[in-house]
Amino acid sequence: MTIEIQSEFGSIDVSKEVVAVIAGGAAVDCYGIVGMASQKQLKDGITDLLGKENLARGVVIREDENLHIDMYIIVSYGTRISEVASNVQQKVKYQLEKMLGLKVNSVNIFVSGVRVTN
Repeated sequence: MTIEIQSEFGSIDVSKEVVAVIAGGAAVDCYGIVGMASQKQLKDGITDLLGKENLARGVVIREDENLHIDMYIIVSYGTRISEVASNVQQKVKYQLEKMLGLKVNSVNIFVSGVRVTN
């Protein structure tokens, strides 16, 4: 599955996985984010044990006529969840527009958990 970007020189096809990695990388850089939650608990539970970090985990790209991104995050205990979610939305939208020139219509944040960090 790809997203097609039209430019004056022709068309560019960008994989949805690339968009998910960019969005996940932008999200984990935000203050208050401990990590990304997973949709596939069994498979990603094993990779967590092995120590593999996958930036696209917890990111779902939906495309109809518009581009929608669903992100499943885990926030740090003691942070204001609404502020963290708002910062993630803004940063993800900005990074995708800056890097790929994509117009993102919505970034939906689903807080899957709160974790105490040391």
